[in-house]
Amino acid sequence: MSMMKAGLLALMIPTALAAPAFAQEAGGEPPRLIFQELDADGNGAVTLEELQAAGETRFARSDADGDGALSRDELIAQGQARVETRVDRMLERLDVDGDGQLTQAEIEEGREGRGHRHGRGGPNPERMFERLDADGDGQVTEAEFDEGVARFLERMSRRFGN
Repeated sequence: MSMMKAGLLALMIPTALAAPAFAQEAGGEPPRLIFQELDADGNGAVTLEELQAAGETRFARSDADGDGALSRDELIAQGQARVETRVDRMLERLDVDGDGQLTQAEIEEGREGRGHRHGRGGPNPERMFERLDADGDGQVTEAEFDEGVARFLERMSRRFGN
């Protein structure tokens, strides 16, 4: 396996496995919350100036030492804070018995309760395998895997740009 494929696989697998944990529930607060944060004057519309100011505010919040630059430690701290928030939300949604831990059963119950559509319940391993197994023979060859990775990257590129 080439280093490129190994790297892509290393990125795709954790993302696919973690997706149910980070998937937001339908009608959840995040999109509304983001809009409200951007709409600084609360008039129901976001201007270019408000959008730019929001980026500057986020940068300033991340620049813990106020030196006008984000160091490696500041970037890591920013990412860690986002991960901690997502983990807390995941535990709130999926930790049925409230013990602060997730069992495989709780994760699967959460996945099944929301279905397997994108953004709702995370990846469906059977569906992922079917997509990769282009010839339907019950096995994924390296060529099929490469093709699947290329399709995945193309979809991500279209969705999120470059």
